Amino acid sequence: MRWMLGTPAAPCFSGSLAVSRRRLPCSAVSGRDARPARVDDVHELAASMPHVVVETGAPGNPVYQVGGKSFVFFRNPRPDAFDAETGERYDDVIVIWVESEDDKAALVQDPDSPFFTTDHFNGHRSVLVRASRLGEVTREELAELIQDAWLSRASNSRAATWLAEHR
Repeated sequence: MRWMLGTPAAPCFSGSLAVSRRRLPCSAVSGRDARPARVDDVHELAASMPHVVVETGAPGNPVYQVGGKSFVFFRNPRPDAFDAETGERYDDVIVIWVESEDDKAALVQDPDSPFFTTDHFNGHRSVLVRASRLGEVTREELAELIQDAWLSRASNSRAATWLAEHR
């Protein structure tokens, strides 16, 4: 069974995870946004948020920032994220900020979820997802996650302006 946001194990970002005053109401998945998410969507969605600067991390991976704060970045292979069977380091990990530890826990608690964390990220308000597993969420679900990541890192005034324009 495909893991989906909005199920009891993985609440809808804007509904059950609405611990922030910044959240928008959940919307129904339809049309082109109901299709499986792709890496190109991460780039498109992150770059489409206002006041975004794209920095270049190591080794040339994009780091999406708002107000000098990262909200999405592509991580280089590290010893803490690896295949348990082969020991090979994952080379396709994307880091996405979340609003709170509660949001993080809700996304990583289901072992079938594409979202995970490692000991390195304990206490860090972010989740990890492998690019190879992005198709397990819809483009719309990814959009909500990236918008929430941006909102969690943007200044209060920028967040308020964006939310007012998208209600």
